[in-house]
Amino acid sequence: MSKPNIGIVLGTTRQGRFGEKPAAWIHGIAAQREDLDFEVLDLRDYPMPFFDEAASPVYAPPKNEQAQRWARKLAQLDGLIVVTAEYNHGAPAVLKNALDSAYKEFNRKPVAFVGYGGVGATRAIEQLRLVTVELQMAPVRNAVHIGMIEFLGVWQQGKSFDDYPHLAQAATAMLDDLAWWTTALKNARAAS
Repeated sequence: MSKPNIGIVLGTTRQGRFGEKPAAWIHGIAAQREDLDFEVLDLRDYPMPFFDEAASPVYAPPKNEQAQRWARKLAQLDGLIVVTAEYNHGAPAVLKNALDSAYKEFNRKPVAFVGYGGVGATRAIEQLRLVTVELQMAPVRNAVHIGMIEFLGVWQQGKSFDDYPHLAQAATAMLDDLAWWTTALKNARAAS
């Protein structure tokens, strides 16, 4: 059996975004694992309009070509790591839109979170956990929260993620959770 494939979703698209840094960092840590394969999915590469379909993807596949391409990519994955900012105590709209633009392709797959900003995107991640449960995903317990001190250190003060070893410890715990759930759910999907 091939190794499970995990998508690392870069959940912001705005110019000057910080998200590329934590996405590259978590990809670097994840790529050292031998039990899972990882690829970065940049939402800039899937320029979907805000959801405007006649029906929810729960009932009918989207007609938008970019949303269809997004769904095809998701179907190839066995789980996700979502890298998110926190905008006004919530997830970026482009990320929520991407979640709204597919359905069955998310079902019965694990999802983990890396958040950054003032409180490490804690509130955005809590909201995303609720959304992903409705998509029949299994959010893992452990997450990485890159708080204001670490965020500003990397963004403006010339520091690197290596200057904050607690983040790598959190990443390892999150990836261990994700690996367990990915294997369990992939086997369960194959059996049903």
